[in-house]
Amino acid sequence: QLQLVESGGGLVQPGGSLRLSCAASGFTLDYRAIGWFRQAPGKEREGVSCISSRSGRTNYADSVKGRFTISTDNAKNTVYLQMNSLKPEDTAVYYCAATSLRRNYYTCDLRNYDYWGQGTQVTVSS
Repeated sequence: QLQLVESGGGLVQPGGSLRLSCAASGFTLDYRAIGWFRQAPGKEREGVSCISSRSGRTNYADSVKGRFTISTDNAKNTVYLQMNSLKPEDTAVYYCAATSLRRNYYTCDLRNYDYWGQGTQVTVSS
């Protein structure tokens, strides 16, 4: 069974940090594009960051550049999102996703993603 499971969400004060994890089972994340996306209430799902699991090349939304870092551990078949200097506007459900296409590339277009996790809530509030 192909599965992505996120963890690490929670409630944090503005300026705080969280580290999200996304563990894959039933398939390898190697040679795939992997992304983190988020969806706030009443808004469309948007891309946060994406990475090529093979090359490590990354891309970030302007709103998170310099604050968030995406990384992978292919040995653990896991992708991470380190989130620092969190702001209330970062509040959303965060999803990880992976492409079914196996290539050394990255894409931040959510339409290219086939495997999705169930999401983890991140709330930034004082």
